[in-house]
Amino acid sequence: MAQLRTLADRQSPEREMIPRVLLWAMFALAMITLAIVSLSVLTNRPHVGVPPAATAVQERWLVLEGKSAQAVVVRDADGTLLMDLPHGGFITVIQSAMARARLVAQIAGNPPMRVVRYDNGRLVAEDPATGWSAELYAFGGDNKAAFERLLDQTK
Repeated sequence: MAQLRTLADRQSPEREMIPRVLLWAMFALAMITLAIVSLSVLTNRPHVGVPPAATAVQERWLVLEGKSAQAVVVRDADGTLLMDLPHGGFITVIQSAMARARLVAQIAGNPPMRVVRYDNGRLVAEDPATGWSAELYAFGGDNKAAFERLLDQTK
């Protein structure tokens, strides 16, 4: 009978998988984060990650239609076909992100989005239907250039 061990004698698998010190560290991290954010809100600390204000120097309204995981069709706001891309690359990424924002906001249809170039060099894709936007210059030169070509393309 000495060989039989009761459940109380065995260590539970949960204690072996997540050490108690790690649990306390995760709890402390969450509480410290909450304290920092609360202090920031209570003291009205200015937002530092907000892009500087600038004047729009060029804009274009576009309709992005996703055809598959890679394909995208780009139309002008009046419906004129600008590009039919079987491998849209970064344009497809932006179209997918905007489509997701529209799904969450329960926006019906596919209203046009706006691509704006500002005088300080910022290039932004904005969706007025949802308030979603993406700072296109932050994704690298090649990705920014894809939207600059759309912006500069003549009608």
